[in-house]
Amino acid sequence: MQGYFRRRGCKCSSKRCTCGATWSFSIDLGRDPSTGKRKQKTVSGFKTKKEAQLAAARIVQELTQGTFVNEKSILLSDFIEEWFKYYQNTVKVSTVRIRRHESEKLNRYFKGYQLKNITKKMYQDFINSLKEEGLASNTLSGIHSTSKMIFTRAIELEIIKNNPTQFAKLPKFKKTVEELEREEIAIRYLEKEELDHFLKTAKYKGLERDYVIFLTLAYSGLRVGELCALKWTDLDFINQTVSITKTYYNPQNKATEYHLLTPKTATSRRIIELDSLVFMELEKHKKIQNEIKMRYRDSYYAENFVFAKVGKYCGYPEFIKTIQNRMRRILKIANLNENLTPHSLRHTHTSLLAEAGVSIYEIMERLGHHDDEMTKRVYLHVTKSMKKEASHKFRELMKDL
Repeated sequence: MQGYFRRRGCKCSSKRCTCGATWSFSIDLGRDPSTGKRKQKTVSGFKTKKEAQLAAARIVQELTQGTFVNEKSILLSDFIEEWFKYYQNTVKVSTVRIRRHESEKLNRYFKGYQLKNITKKMYQDFINSLKEEGLASNTLSGIHSTSKMIFTRAIELEIIKNNPTQFAKLPKFKKTVEELEREEIAIRYLEKEELDHFLKTAKYKGLERDYVIFLTLAYSGLRVGELCALKWTDLDFINQTVSITKTYYNPQNKATEYHLLTPKTATSRRIIELDSLVFMELEKHKKIQNEIKMRYRDSYYAENFVFAKVGKYCGYPEFIKTIQNRMRRILKIANLNENLTPHSLRHTHTSLLAEAGVSIYEIMERLGHHDDEMTKRVYLHVTKSMKKEASHKFRELMKDL
């Protein structure tokens, strides 16, 4: 250690300065391996010489043990941008968009703060404040996950030596009876008779391609993004199977700026069988599409999409939003619940498979799930009703004795 000194201008005679001057120290860190120049670290702001000596001694100990990190002065907001430059090359564009949104809360709360000055208590206060804002448990968990990745990267780069996210506790969310009841109501799907009515309405009163789109969704349990990404090469008309290997992503709804992404998990890549009725309708659809290709052969986007746009941007994959809007229109005509979405057809597929006696494991394999809470809830909801019906039938049987 060397160079202990008081701030210039201090006129105090006592050991403890009363005029506001502080102590600082400089310490030799050795040579920079990249430049060969000697490095020094200067730390100031200590009220007494003893405080400065203790702080310097800690650094000397860390240098001796090889655990010293010369923390950098960098704003959290600047480092987040640097982190995204690295992170965006490691994941899908859809994941980057989610992480970008989640990092905004962290950035806003610690605006103007340097990374090294954010303590564990400050970060815990930040996490607690998110619950006070009324954010959902899943949202809060996502923000925390993103924050951990950002600070962990800063540790790896030796920008900071302490990770403020370490040991942080997420607030517990105790669900009320009303919330649990709302969750039960939130299981939205069509009963067997309702699905039949919906599909007949799509067939006879729907717009062009409505019937084949919703028939495919209902009979396959595909996610709507998987449906939009389907190409004709994914369909095996001989064995009547469909191969799901990708999903459509287009948050800005610009036809020419779509992305085909790999599935979220390994289990999302799958081959499933489809009913012959679906393939019969797909064959009809393909013939019509071939006629459209010939009509627009000079401008058709020939990337082989099954459910492609017609007219402007002809051949580009259909928007997810368009399918959502078309479903709402059919539900209204059919006098069914207009709050249902294309994803509800996935839940409908689950419920009908459960009713047919298919196991939960077979259903999740077909849907491309490793584990899914909503699928389990739909399955249990249906099988619980079936058990009640079985009990009722047994009781009626015993009455006849």
